[in-house]
Amino acid sequence: MPTLAERAALEVAPFRRRIAVGGVLAVVWAVWASGPGWSTPALAVAAVAGIALGVVDAATHRLPDAVTYPTTAVVGLLLAGAALAGDAGDAGLRALAGALCLGGGYLLLHLASPSGLGLGDVKLAVLLGLVSGWYGWPVLWATAVLPFLLGGVAALVLIGARRATRRTAIAFGPCMLAGTALALTAARLAAA
Repeated sequence: MPTLAERAALEVAPFRRRIAVGGVLAVVWAVWASGPGWSTPALAVAAVAGIALGVVDAATHRLPDAVTYPTTAVVGLLLAGAALAGDAGDAGLRALAGALCLGGGYLLLHLASPSGLGLGDVKLAVLLGLVSGWYGWPVLWATAVLPFLLGGVAALVLIGARRATRRTAIAFGPCMLAGTALALTAARLAAA
């Protein structure tokens, strides 16, 4: 049986070039969006994994656990270290609350409509809640709302272009990731 790292490598291998290019841009964005500060490594890891997850989900409609689980664990540890090193216990607790709130909300949505929202989206919500919670309640709130707005716009565009119908499944992970990136970008611009 392959190890977790081997499974992750197999998941991203077909998309390696797109992920590599996007990953470089994601690191540059993460350094800018985080400030830089103690949370920069956590945001950089989340951003690179987000590129991988977004590319894989757009192509396969799957968010692989082999990428999501270790990313969430590493980001959680890096944010815990950032909270201790930067004397930011409030941000650490807010990140934990964000992970629980966003993950719990997505779990409720999944239970209400399992065909509409997959468990991969629920697991990704935990990671995104962790990251966005670190940067503040307004960022977490925007991370909760923006994916649904972006998903709605994407669906309308696809339907208008006759590339989809009302029954066409659309990968939601990219909308979740883009919504989080927009929320973090807006917070950084507001702080500047």
